[in-house]
Amino acid sequence: MIFLIIGGSASQKLAAKIAAELQETLCPIETRKFPDGERYIRINGKIEEKAVVVQSTGFPQDENLVELLFIIKTLKDLGVKTIKTVIPYFGYGRQEKRFKSGEAISAQIIAELLESAGVSELFCVNLHENNMANFFNIPLHELSAMPLIAQTIKRTIDDPIIIAPDKGALDHAQELAGLLDCDCDYLEKTRISPEKVETKPKNMNIEGKHAVIIDDIISTGGTIVNASQILKSHDAKKITVACVHPVMVDDALLKIFASGVDDVIATDTLRSDVSVISLAPLIADALKK
Repeated sequence: MIFLIIGGSASQKLAAKIAAELQETLCPIETRKFPDGERYIRINGKIEEKAVVVQSTGFPQDENLVELLFIIKTLKDLGVKTIKTVIPYFGYGRQEKRFKSGEAISAQIIAELLESAGVSELFCVNLHENNMANFFNIPLHELSAMPLIAQTIKRTIDDPIIIAPDKGALDHAQELAGLLDCDCDYLEKTRISPEKVETKPKNMNIEGKHAVIIDDIISTGGTIVNASQILKSHDAKKITVACVHPVMVDDALLKIFASGVDDVIATDTLRSDVSVISLAPLIADALKK
């Protein structure tokens, strides 16, 4: 199996790790901006029949997406027959339907652009919306980062309890708890009176426990800050936050630590100060199949 591994600007370190896992060549590319802001891409390596392109499309989303499309289309034009594309974090994937009249369905538009550019097969990690696959006519493989997150937690935390910050994240909490063979719960809002709403763990007493809050994406940090404050008020002994995609807008990480969180861990789908869990083994295994 000879693959040309190409890392876009947003994912070069992850691409290098994937290449090392696969014992394949990491292809150098030249990428820069013209004075007017337009992108320049040149692929400098020897062209093979098969290529793997690795590029997250987080901030700056437009630049990273255009660069990805340029790389894929250039490979296609140069005669590459199979282009497996790894988008660890899929930007523009949250709008998968039209909520208001006239809205752009961004997830569908990006799917069509990727296919048109020449993607043969797509690999993503913990997509925010479950129906993304419906927009593609090519194979889409959604990988779960939870096993690697579980490995890290198992090495560092004794007897954790996994907490979803809301019911929407309960699936992630249940998957993680199943891997760790520990308890899980979620935070539920209960209306006490017309003026008062109480948020607390749905079923469990977390007093004296080491709580691990799990979510797929942390953006502004507001949901995590709220969850941390609630767990502190219920006398959690320690609080660790884990996520797949550390978007971390502005001072999100500072706000999270200021709320009483002891540690934050995330994967390297995006670059951040807390991206300590590499998904290279997970992605490499998927590419081998």
